[in-house]
Amino acid sequence: MPNAKVLSEKQAIVAELTEKIQKAQAGIIVDYKGITVEEDTALRRECRENAVDYSVVKNTLLRFAFNNTGLSDLDELLNGTTSLALCDDDPVAPARIMNDYAKKLTDKFEIKGGFMDGKPVSLDTIKSLASIPALPVLQAQVLGTMLAPITGLAVVLKQIAEKQGAPAEATAEEAPAAE
Repeated sequence: MPNAKVLSEKQAIVAELTEKIQKAQAGIIVDYKGITVEEDTALRRECRENAVDYSVVKNTLLRFAFNNTGLSDLDELLNGTTSLALCDDDPVAPARIMNDYAKKLTDKFEIKGGFMDGKPVSLDTIKSLASIPALPVLQAQVLGTMLAPITGLAVVLKQIAEKQGAPAEATAEEAPAAE
């Protein structure tokens, strides 16, 4: 039987994990065995830059947190080395980052599964999410498509103005010479 102090610390960790999972729009469970410190540091840096909370978690504690949040279907994935990537703002970010690292670090880094909006999702869904560009890129693409017709109109109007303005400028220059 664990002592009361250790038990209360573990209960606090489970409560914190439960809260994080409930707030998160999406989460990815990863098997990270064999990655180097350099690879882990680069992964954590990219996660921080994209507001993704990435941490190594004990399977037992994560199992309790999943059971508290109704994600007990993910219990079967909790074996071996486990880390968890969560994001509150962008549901695509954890899938994209973890999938990129799974491609870079084959055999060392493997996506086990994940959840989105409080429901488990398949590996195919995670890979589909990973193919969606980052939110700033999507925003730029939408803005670009909105600006394209306006830019085209501006170019046409400028060409019309130049075409009509060229003879008028010439006659304006010639007029003072006639005096």
